[in-house]
Amino acid sequence: MATVLPPPSKRQRTLIAEKAHEQQDVDTIPSDLGSVRVHFYDQSTGKPTGAPVAIPVADATVKNLELLLNTLQGNDATERVPYRFSFGADGRIVDIVHDIYRALLKPGLKTTEDTISLQYTPQAIFRVRAVSRCSASIPGHGEAILTASFSPSSSSRLVTGSGDNTARIFDTDTGTPLYTLKGHTSWVLVASWSPDDSTIATGSMDNTVRLWDPKTGQPLGQQPLKGHTKWVNSIAWEPYHLRQSPTSSRLASSSKDATVRVWDTVSKRTDLVLSGHKSSVSCVRWGGTGTIYTASHDKTIKVWDSTQGTLISTLAAHAHWVNHLALSTDLVLRTAYHDHTTAVPSTDAERTAKARQRYQAAVTINGRVSERLVTASDDFTIYLWDPSSTLKPVARLLGHQKQVNHVTFSPDGLLIASASFDNAVKLWSARDGAFIATLRGHVGPVYMACFSPDARLLVSCSKDTTLKVWDVRGGKLREDLPGHRDEVFAVDWSPDGAMVGSGGKDRAVRVWRH
Repeated sequence: MATVLPPPSKRQRTLIAEKAHEQQDVDTIPSDLGSVRVHFYDQSTGKPTGAPVAIPVADATVKNLELLLNTLQGNDATERVPYRFSFGADGRIVDIVHDIYRALLKPGLKTTEDTISLQYTPQAIFRVRAVSRCSASIPGHGEAILTASFSPSSSSRLVTGSGDNTARIFDTDTGTPLYTLKGHTSWVLVASWSPDDSTIATGSMDNTVRLWDPKTGQPLGQQPLKGHTKWVNSIAWEPYHLRQSPTSSRLASSSKDATVRVWDTVSKRTDLVLSGHKSSVSCVRWGGTGTIYTASHDKTIKVWDSTQGTLISTLAAHAHWVNHLALSTDLVLRTAYHDHTTAVPSTDAERTAKARQRYQAAVTINGRVSERLVTASDDFTIYLWDPSSTLKPVARLLGHQKQVNHVTFSPDGLLIASASFDNAVKLWSARDGAFIATLRGHVGPVYMACFSPDARLLVSCSKDTTLKVWDVRGGKLREDLPGHRDEVFAVDWSPDGAMVGSGGKDRAVRVWRH
């Protein structure tokens, strides 16, 4: 009797259908369309680069446009910079993903008679490789790990906060615990490095903030920063380029007691108390222009002046708790003068200048300083804001079926990723809030998502015990990373792109690398 093959599984059927769909979608560019005139413009300044150039439509692919632009700029083969191209008209922005024919000519947005003005933005010059294996599983914590954060200067140091009332610093190169930061009397909910890598701040359910020296693991000062009457939810450091002097630094902490306190880390005293929210302040961010942004369970986002402590504006649109907020400049504010070259300026003035220059490059769009923020809520929605120009939301991002727990901007400021309790991660355009893709694969609520420093990959952690690495451009799963034995609450991608650190309910820190 002949062996009967079993019917294809659901995954096999999906792959076959996708392959057939891709084969149908192979769209050859007609060879009889002639040429099209293209004029390049720098998106950050709005200035043109060179004169309009005629290109055969059949050759107007992203790769060839990149080559042409590098030639116009006089870059030789060793200095070539990768670019992303877009076309804007009538308030609508179209990304050139493959070629000009499919993006503009075929939909009828432009014809071969027109001169097409393309805006370009440089992509990250370095490429981060997807993490694919667990290089270390480090025990030590006695309870669930609630927060994890890499040092801004390198991937060799990771700090975690836990329900065992301690924070720990780990050496990720050797996979060993370095220091245990003891002092809190309740869960450590948040741990954050200062931008210059000199201090760690931890916030706890014991209502205090403590400062630590990451080189010795010792507390800075005899007493914690006391003032909050309920637990501390979030911590934000003052951007490095805004510091009054190299030795002075401030940080803001938000609390369940509905206030935000700004602390002087040298004198260990409260500088300002920002009171105005009516309920728990879930998240705080310190912007590079000197404004502090706070999100609260009273359904509002407030913008504060960090020097006077006065309220600038209130952003109201959400219908439920605001769980999280993120700034388009988060990565450059977190890393200050540390970049992928790992070269650190020698003097304080040079460090401040480099931090300011990196911030200006990240925040300037079409010649205008635009620090945008995105907020996530229990009302299933996400709002995109540009508080410097309008108090109304730029866009309302709809699509999640349950509470949205976490949002983050890509390092280049062009994409937003959102993680939700509906088991999905979604990608959105940070320009206009347009939906791009849903990343499906998790089978439990997704707690957090984090972009790689080159903005080409995204890692997410979930209640289903796995981490997943996604290819941002294709919207496909790149790597599935099982290994944790219980829910994964915290994940962070090191600013140099070398490692991913994660922690959760199984009390072990896992370090992932390529």
